[in-house]
Amino acid sequence: MKFDTLQQGISFCENYAKVFGFDTHLYSTKKRKSDGKISLKYCVCNKEGFRETPRLHADCKKKRPITRMGCKARITVKLINDQDNYVIFSFHEGHTHPLTTPNSSHHTNCP
Repeated sequence: MKFDTLQQGISFCENYAKVFGFDTHLYSTKKRKSDGKISLKYCVCNKEGFRETPRLHADCKKKRPITRMGCKARITVKLINDQDNYVIFSFHEGHTHPLTTPNSSHHTNCP
């Protein structure tokens, strides 16, 4: 799938996530050294990775719930070098958590 801009590729990832019942966040970016243009953008599941061990403070009143579950799902959008278009470079669908159902997908944060 080809996109004219990086924003179109990111919008595709967010729409895909909303349809299939999970939220995303933009993880990492790689830029070309020659002109500084973004060459790779990673759009990952919002449950990707693990949170660092919580720091215990005496003034901590509320514990935050565990939201990260080590999910490996990600979509990578890559710049085609000879053109100024972006493509879906890699796609990994392996979620390690249940997804929301279509009836409750309005609870996700994706636009």
